[in-house]
Amino acid sequence: MAPGLETEIVDQAAYGRNVERLREAGVVLPRISELADPVAALSDRQDEFAAADPDAADPRNLFRVHWHNASNRRDLAEVPEHIVLGENITGVKARVVVALGDRFPMIDCHKVLAAYGCLIPRLMSGVFDATRHRAVWPSTGNYCRGGVAISNLLGCRSVAVLPEGMSRERFDWLNRWLSDPNDIYRTPGTESNVKEIYDACHALAKDHENLILNQFAEYGNYIIHRAVTGPAMARIFAHLNASGNLKPRAFVSATGSAGTIAAGDHLKATLGMQIGAIEALECPTLLQNGYGEHNIQGIGDKHVPLIHNVMNADFVIGVSDHSTDGMNIVANTTSGRDYLATYRGLSQEEIAGLSHFGLSALANITGAIKYAKYMDLGENDVVMTVATDGAAMYETELQMAEKKIGDVDKVKAAEIFGKAILGAGTDNMIELTRPDRERIFNLGYYTWVEQQGTTLEEFDRRRDQSFWNGLMDLVPIWDGMIERFNAA
Repeated sequence: MAPGLETEIVDQAAYGRNVERLREAGVVLPRISELADPVAALSDRQDEFAAADPDAADPRNLFRVHWHNASNRRDLAEVPEHIVLGENITGVKARVVVALGDRFPMIDCHKVLAAYGCLIPRLMSGVFDATRHRAVWPSTGNYCRGGVAISNLLGCRSVAVLPEGMSRERFDWLNRWLSDPNDIYRTPGTESNVKEIYDACHALAKDHENLILNQFAEYGNYIIHRAVTGPAMARIFAHLNASGNLKPRAFVSATGSAGTIAAGDHLKATLGMQIGAIEALECPTLLQNGYGEHNIQGIGDKHVPLIHNVMNADFVIGVSDHSTDGMNIVANTTSGRDYLATYRGLSQEEIAGLSHFGLSALANITGAIKYAKYMDLGENDVVMTVATDGAAMYETELQMAEKKIGDVDKVKAAEIFGKAILGAGTDNMIELTRPDRERIFNLGYYTWVEQQGTTLEEFDRRRDQSFWNGLMDLVPIWDGMIERFNAA
């Protein structure tokens, strides 16, 4: 069994120490099935969880690591919180539906779900010893925050690895949650410098006290998003489709670590949706086997993640960081919002909702618009995506973008909006054929087999959908391990 896919106790002594550590910390672990449908599974315990501060290192927040948190981030929402964007903001007739990741606890971002999914098999099997190991979380910013939050709840030491050029807000959060500043590893570069993150992890792995939880290669990241995020998105669609007239067309998501996009595999299997993989035009890895640097923070690239099921993808959609930086200004400045109200007819509620969209969310929305234009979608068609985090994580990036562009009045806001949204075309996107998928799949060889030591057998078995579907058989197994662990 590959690392991170453990189904039994590997180290009984470490397992026993984990049980004792979590008992001392008062930690009870949620099952994946509970996170997948918390309204059904956790409603009778809502009063117990409601008292916990959603921003604190409170073990009860583990039971909020799902999409059903209400706007106050304390109560359960019957339907996952989402925003439906209309033609006045997207310029297309199709409905663009965005699930809100800033409802998640502790980090205001859904990456805490990925961190939990990656840690479960290691903790339940004793491969990770909470009393001895440091959990190392390589990331472009949000995943490492999720990992640090989970680690704090478990009472174990953790290490955040991320590029030095990421937003200041990420580092501010890490400084509050990590007592030792040496546990923040700043790697060279910015969003596109993932190889440098891997190099830092190789160096850290030489110390056997460090356990690397690499989101780009941990299948738990894929599994938990397909098991939890996929059904959450399907529940949103079912809510919107009460009349039965809507058509589920696509789920689009920036590739990033390829965890979130795994929800598309669930939606394709259950609703027939297509899957669109979004990447930065300034670093067109899937489009052109390319390289470069960009500022759509949260979607590291120049490689194909090991857990990306590229053979099931239908589109690759390129989005420029000029568009996301520009829309960040339009959505979050007085002049930009005045333009949206006066000339696009957005209500104050609609304008306020834009604060839930960080840079990668704006990329996802732009990608959804490009897909809708390419497919010539109508008013009954639905394209779904997620907002990983909100604008609050990018206030310093907003200030830098404003300095670069200069004073923004309504005219300038109109120019930015016209170019980024109304002018978003169907260029720099591919409707994938079998050879296209093969090309992208093969590109991953150079990272995982040549550089990272993945066996050719493990690499090649990922071509077949039976491999990815088979991973989901682990969910009830892991749930059983969690039940036994909690009982112990």
